Amino acid sequence: MMARVALIFAGALALAGGIVAQAQPAERSVWTGVYSAEQATRGKAAYAQNCASCHGESLSGIDVAPALTGSGFLNNWNGTSAGDLFTRIKTTMPLNAPDSLSGRTVSDIEAYLFQSNGFPSGEVALPPSPPMMAGIKIIAQKPQ
Repeated sequence: MMARVALIFAGALALAGGIVAQAQPAERSVWTGVYSAEQATRGKAAYAQNCASCHGESLSGIDVAPALTGSGFLNNWNGTSAGDLFTRIKTTMPLNAPDSLSGRTVSDIEAYLFQSNGFPSGEVALPPSPPMMAGIKIIAQKPQ
């Protein structure tokens, strides 16, 4: 009788573990199409309006403002999450008015940065909130 109860308990525990595992979002990377092409187009316009005066029209950086494309940018953000980048942009940019851009504008700009760094677009827009981006890793080199 005890063996039967233990077997039923073990089965229920395994089933519950499977349900929890399915409920947790899988970690993705910027190589899996985490933004839409339409969003990147909006981001390009928002970048021109809010970022280009410091970071340059070509995202190559000006004076002390760093480049937002290329190896320097990718090495700096490699291994972090899209949510980390979102938070940095949202809370510190633009320099003369930090935290003034809406979440949607920031995620649009981030989509444009991803596009400019050669990451592929997908069907769904990048969400406008860091917690929703926490499972999206910025990985400089395309996985095999």
